[in-house]
Amino acid sequence: MAPSTAGKSVPKDRFPTLFATLKTQTYHDPSTRGPGSHTIRTIAWNPTGHLIATGSSDRTLRIWNPEKPQVKNSTELRGHTGSIERVAWNPIKEAELASVSNDGTCRFWDVRSKTCIATVPLGGEGLTIGWASDGSLALVGRKDDFLVPIYLTPESPPTAGNVLRQPLQTNQTLFNPVGPPSTLLLTTGDGCVKVCSWPPAPPPATAAVNGLSPHQNTRAVSHSRSSTPAPRSISPSLPLLHTLQAHTSACVSLALSPTSRYLAIGGSDALISLYDTYDWICRRTLSSLSGSVKSVSFSWDGSYVIGGTDEGTGFDIAHVETGETVARIETTAPAPCLSWHPNGKYWIAYSGDPGGLKIVGAAGGGM
Repeated sequence: MAPSTAGKSVPKDRFPTLFATLKTQTYHDPSTRGPGSHTIRTIAWNPTGHLIATGSSDRTLRIWNPEKPQVKNSTELRGHTGSIERVAWNPIKEAELASVSNDGTCRFWDVRSKTCIATVPLGGEGLTIGWASDGSLALVGRKDDFLVPIYLTPESPPTAGNVLRQPLQTNQTLFNPVGPPSTLLLTTGDGCVKVCSWPPAPPPATAAVNGLSPHQNTRAVSHSRSSTPAPRSISPSLPLLHTLQAHTSACVSLALSPTSRYLAIGGSDALISLYDTYDWICRRTLSSLSGSVKSVSFSWDGSYVIGGTDEGTGFDIAHVETGETVARIETTAPAPCLSWHPNGKYWIAYSGDPGGLKIVGAAGGGM
């Protein structure tokens, strides 16, 4: 058997041969609450890659150990009453997960104790969530075009700040990759990605009340099953730094390479554009997809990129520096949600196949 390449970057010329040795593991969830209801809508690895979360349209939220595919070794987190639209792990806490649902809440979970540690009312149906890299902030996007910042500190429970009204629906947000939040990227429905400064500029009439900043003038969220009022509908503005005219139709997904060199933008025009973050110029466009690009993901070393769509079957792996396709994964159904392993492995998790979550590489191989 070939020696393992875990933790070592594989060059483009060797990648097809080595990747072909990887075997796929299926993770079947028996908790389906009706025929065809268990559609996985979101997947996310924790920061170390030792756990992966899936959220489904039948409100099932499950934590899997990729090394143990049997459902008895997984954890189901119960509490949401609607479809789970997005899950995201705290970047600095490997066991803290946030989940956003169309039931109008964002829930924070301690997966070690299997408990919901806080529930934040959103004031509308949740759609997306992005964490700041230092774990101090989670930004939730609602389906009615509002953004809800949720502030986290060691001294207090997660607290919803003043909502930010957006002119168009925001499908995904992305903060700067290192340090406290200072830059925010947002997708828009008109084909642009906005690069904004953080924190928001307060409205003139609400810049401060009694000497407090806008996010301090908020109400704490509920714990466990109790409830509190939704965030206040005050609309600070996001100072615009730059606009990327990325696609001819809506921008849907974003991913920043681990090296921070490239930004991948998936559009509803079935294209992925790769922007150089040094000068914000589009270096290349990937056009092998067949539908709206619901997710994009870079390999742990930033060398390869993939995109998931809700049309067609199968997906390609592209070399970032050349745009060349180096491998293809065949599927029996569209795979809208996909994600590379974050830490030293060329494993790929994806949704869509009727059997459930699948992870390429988790069942073995020489890579």
